[in-house]
This record gives sequence, structure tokens and C-alpha cells, in this order.
Amino acid sequence: MKLSTLAAVHAALATITIATSMNYTTVTGYFLQDDNATNATTFDYTTTNLGLINRTYPSDTSTTQTQTQWQRFTHHLTTLNANTPPHTTHKLLILGRHGEGHHNAAESFYGTPAWNCYYSLLNGNATTSWADPTLTEEGIEQALVANKFFAHALSESGMPAPQSYYTSPMQRCLATANLTFSGLDLPAKYPFIPTIKEFLREGISLHTCDRRHNRTYIASMYPDYPFEAGFAENDTYWTGVVGETPDAQDVRSRTVLDDIFSNDNSTYISITSHSGEIASLLRVLGHRVFSLRTGAVIPVLVKAETMKDEVSTSTPSFTISPHCTAPLVTSASSFGVGGCLCPSSAAPVTTPLISIGPFRR
Repeated sequence: MKLSTLAAVHAALATITIATSMNYTTVTGYFLQDDNATNATTFDYTTTNLGLINRTYPSDTSTTQTQTQWQRFTHHLTTLNANTPPHTTHKLLILGRHGEGHHNAAESFYGTPAWNCYYSLLNGNATTSWADPTLTEEGIEQALVANKFFAHALSESGMPAPQSYYTSPMQRCLATANLTFSGLDLPAKYPFIPTIKEFLREGISLHTCDRRHNRTYIASMYPDYPFEAGFAENDTYWTGVVGETPDAQDVRSRTVLDDIFSNDNSTYISITSHSGEIASLLRVLGHRVFSLRTGAVIPVLVKAETMKDEVSTSTPSFTISPHCTAPLVTSASSFGVGGCLCPSSAAPVTTPLISIGPFRR
């Protein structure tokens, strides 16, 4: 990326405009993850029925009293939608974070400060690649744990199967979705065929793990997964020069939610994405902060109201992150410009000097 092109790139990234047509609310009281008393750090979705709270519903009848909690919840959600005003709907989003990727393992190895300030800007090291990384063995196992959970929940707990599936275009999410939902006993009319959506990707930073492969490569790896309309051949968002602010990511998250809620009539929707992007989706949905470990899943009951003639335009900013052009002197948690203490031969960079190198196969 030449310095002379920065202004053009920054301008292109900063002129995302959206029509805000939906108002989103998280409907609380149904899942443990909604409760501020639930500790996200220690919470285990596999031992808590995905967090579904054991409770009665106003829609319970003498017939539903003998059903499982999931079956009664499904009946209740159907009742909610049957009695909502026009232009209002309820959907259950099942948000899954990808399993551990090689970038997660590298960050743990180098330490977060060194990772953020230097190593994350590389394509990899002598033993592994973390540019659009694949899953580690641990990440594969986490996805298989999810597969085992859903197999039991669908067959024994009466959990409704997702009616639609969406995934980030990053390799770690594509693989996680594939391992999680392949081989399950799913309804014939709701097969696992995830749509690849650009805006479900992780927050766009200078890190090479946030740069996706081109469409041709993704299609060669997952030929049965359809792309959303307009999905570009090459990554037009990651530059290695500027990155999203949280506000910009939230605009992007609202855009993809508006697209899904406006065009998908499904009530139960699976989304496989990233920690940062799921955090952004939760902010837009009005959900409390709930950080997911790699491979974890969170359900969110959403009330969406279509807003007539209400249009807003946003021009979110992208920024240049300070970083080093050589490994850090130390991995202390806070130091220097932007938290980066670089060697004397490599002062912190606050102007774009990172080039876009090829993926390493």
C-alpha cells in the first residue's frame, strides 16, 4: 500500500452509508446470558442447555406442560410473533464464535502487547501462518464440542434447528460452522447451507488475521456455500493501513443485521462470527456485554421493529494504529506510544508503513 494512496483508501472506507430501518431490542428473561449475575468468564453453554432458563411462559397450556423447556420456548416464541403489532418480529439469533485459530495461539505465545504492536502485522512465523488463519487442533475440538452439544439438544432437548445459517468469510469461521453443523439430523427443509456475508467478518484492523482470502479461494474450499449478492473477488476493506473504530464497526453490524432481518423470514438463525464482531452485534442489539471464549455460543432473543421513513447516514472513521517495525523491547502491558515500546532502531509508527504481502500457503 503506497502512502500516496492512503487518502483514497481512507475516504473509501469512511463513506459507508446506511438506511437505519430497524430498531432492535434484546428481550431479556429467557437466557442466563441476559442476566447481569451470570459470569461470562466461567459460563459454559454446554452444561446449561445453551443458557435457556427453566421457567414458565404465559403461553403455557395443559399440552405444553409435558414438553421440554425448548419445546415450550418454541411454542412461546410462535405465540409472541402471532400477537405482535405489524412491522414487528421476534427472532432467536444463535451467535457462535469460531474455535481457536492460529492467531489466537500466537497472541497467547507472544503476549497481547507484543502481538498488537508487531507480530499481528506479520503473515506468520517460521512454523505457522496467521493471515486469515485456520483452526488449531484445539479450535477443531471446540467446534466438535459444539457439534456434540447441538446433536443432543436437537434430538433430546427439543431445541429447534436453525432455519438459516450465515458465516463470516474468514477461514476460521467457515471451518467452525462446517464442523459444528455438518452431520446433524436437520430438517430436510432447513439444511445446513450457510451464506457467506462480508460484514460478519471480524473488526477490520491492521492485523493480518483480519484480511480475508479472495472469493475464488474461498469457493474452492467451500464450494457448496453461497456468497451473498455483491461479494467481491478481493478483500476491499482490509488495507494494513487503517482500521475500524468501534463506532464504525457498529454501523457495519447494524447494516448486516438490517439485511438479515429485512430479507430473511426465518425465526431461528445461526451466525458464525468472531469475538469482536459478536460484541459489536450485541451492542447494536442492546444486549449486555458478554465476552465469548473461542468456540462458545450465545443465544439472543431479538425484537425488531421496522421504522417507517426513518433514515440516517453515517460516515464512520477509520484510524491508523501505532505499531513497531521490529519486535518489542518488552511485553509490559502498557507503555510508549499507543502501548508500544519499540527498540531504539524502530520508533513507534503512527503513519502507514505496512505493505500488503501475499498469503503464505
